[in-house]
Amino acid sequence: MMKFSGIVVAAFAFVTACTLAPRNIQSKQSTDLQARQIKRIAVLAPVAPPPSQPASNPLLGGNSGSRSEREDPGTVLMRLAYSAMVALPRWQIISESETRDVSGSIPQTNDMARLRKIGELVYADAVLTGRMLRYRERVGGDIGVQSPASVAFTLELIDVHRGDVIWSTRFDETQKGLSENILSLGDIRDRGLRWLTAEQLAQDGVRKTINQLHQTIAAPTS
Repeated sequence: MMKFSGIVVAAFAFVTACTLAPRNIQSKQSTDLQARQIKRIAVLAPVAPPPSQPASNPLLGGNSGSRSEREDPGTVLMRLAYSAMVALPRWQIISESETRDVSGSIPQTNDMARLRKIGELVYADAVLTGRMLRYRERVGGDIGVQSPASVAFTLELIDVHRGDVIWSTRFDETQKGLSENILSLGDIRDRGLRWLTAEQLAQDGVRKTINQLHQTIAAPTS
């Protein structure tokens, strides 16, 4: 079993806007993002995958596993993105129920035309969508793991009126102990001295990426 010794943390990496960012996050944005006055945003869940039969536990007489294990990882991602966005001021995030009601009436595809149509129907300036690329749960507990959680995802902000991607980000991290990365001291303040679950790691990545977006398009002007 791996001994707990800390967590992987942020350094610095290239971002097209030349802003500082953790090295596990890479973001790009259009040069006129601020000028587009994006204020009202719809967060769109990915098209639902075909239903599958969850594994059952015969000793309990029902399905086993946590909510994040039962829930589609893409749905986890967008649920976390919505929660992170509604917690921040100076932009308007369209309610999940309103977006869900409208998207249910549009054919289930992931093409740009569908995304823009949903955005138009809820009077959004932009829609946020995303994709979970990797979602591997830890093997172990908070203070010791055999295998750490590993998460990678992308988020994209699409201008409803012009139909182009105006901001995108990629988060990619496999949690590491302090002995493997001395720079991880900085994240102890945010994560604590523990090994995260996959959902907790995704939540931390979503929070950081959404904060970057918020600082770009919703920060108060001087």
